[in-house]
Amino acid sequence: MAHFDENAKPYSHKWLNERLAVDALQRVLSTEYWIPKNINFLWAMGMVLAATFGILLISGIFLLMYYQPNVNTAFDSVNYTIMREVDFGWLWRHVHGVAASVVFLIIYIHMFTGIYYGSYKKGREMIWISGMLLFVAFSAEAFSGYMLPWGQMSYWAGMVITNLFSGGSLHADGLVEWIRGDYVPAQAFLTRFFMLHVLLIPLAIMGLIGLHFGALRIPHVNNQDGEEIDFDAEAKKYLDGDKAGSKVMRFANDFMSKDMMVVGVYLIFFFYLVFYNYGFAMDPVNFDPADGLKTPAHIYPEWYFLWSYEILRPFSIDIGLIAFAFAQVIFMLLPFLDRSPNTVTANRRGALKYWFWLMLVNMIVLTTMGKLPPEGIFSQIGFVSAILFVVMWIALPFITAREKKV
Repeated sequence: MAHFDENAKPYSHKWLNERLAVDALQRVLSTEYWIPKNINFLWAMGMVLAATFGILLISGIFLLMYYQPNVNTAFDSVNYTIMREVDFGWLWRHVHGVAASVVFLIIYIHMFTGIYYGSYKKGREMIWISGMLLFVAFSAEAFSGYMLPWGQMSYWAGMVITNLFSGGSLHADGLVEWIRGDYVPAQAFLTRFFMLHVLLIPLAIMGLIGLHFGALRIPHVNNQDGEEIDFDAEAKKYLDGDKAGSKVMRFANDFMSKDMMVVGVYLIFFFYLVFYNYGFAMDPVNFDPADGLKTPAHIYPEWYFLWSYEILRPFSIDIGLIAFAFAQVIFMLLPFLDRSPNTVTANRRGALKYWFWLMLVNMIVLTTMGKLPPEGIFSQIGFVSAILFVVMWIALPFITAREKKV
């Protein structure tokens, strides 16, 4: 009678395992990567982000086949060739545009979830820092992609944002010209941002994703109760057969199945936007060809940059640039500004509870004001919100230093 070994593996697996230690890698990254049970669906946002990045890569490759990075043909290649002549070209553009916008909604949810649950504390600083570096990389990727259709808002947003590098009173015009490759956004500018968008920044994002997942593996994932879990003891309990009594579960396939359920629900929402409400991801002003002699009545960035744009706008050029630079780096410093010993939810941390919810509301107000013309009451609200943003971050170390151990 033939005997079958259930643990027998093909020769190819043995060959790869001898050279790449695939079994050890699988244990480290999945089957012996332990996740707390007491977490909710918000912990799946990382997988949702990874899925959205995959959608961006695939749709971007299809668009790349027909896009022409030339100031004379870029606009037509997007709005005529891709949208009208290529079969399902409109679909790939809608998918790419919606994904580029929705990815920031997920990033902000992921970021504020981390703040609320204190997922940046007690040895998890590199998780937070690598995540914020990913936010910067995605922001650069989105801005470079916004230039490529070469519409009116592409041109003028590029003009305004690159002017920031002049440094206000420093008058570093040479730096601005070096970035643009010319005195104004033109062919050299478009070529450079095309290279950044399709090659350099995606490589940086993939490297940072690897760093982020690696940083997650070392101190383990935080949980929604802030409970200190002995992962070794709980993993042993799980492996000994007490899966119900253990406080942890495997990443694969226990936690992964929950991740995939959330991703599935997200994809329903995503494709609803792609087919029925894609307009929010495409500025109507950008359907006019770039014209350096015709300034739009109101220049503004995409919605995910509006909060930082509104921090820049109410002040004089020098103070505005300082406030803008402050806003770009301050979130990354959060693990060092929070002086509290507690790793529990914000609602259990006294004054920080009010700081968190006020910061969240203020970010929404800044985003709303950034889209509106800086006139009348809108200008005043934007100014107060920008001041409040800076003051709250300066106050954070003092608020958390007075916090008692929970």
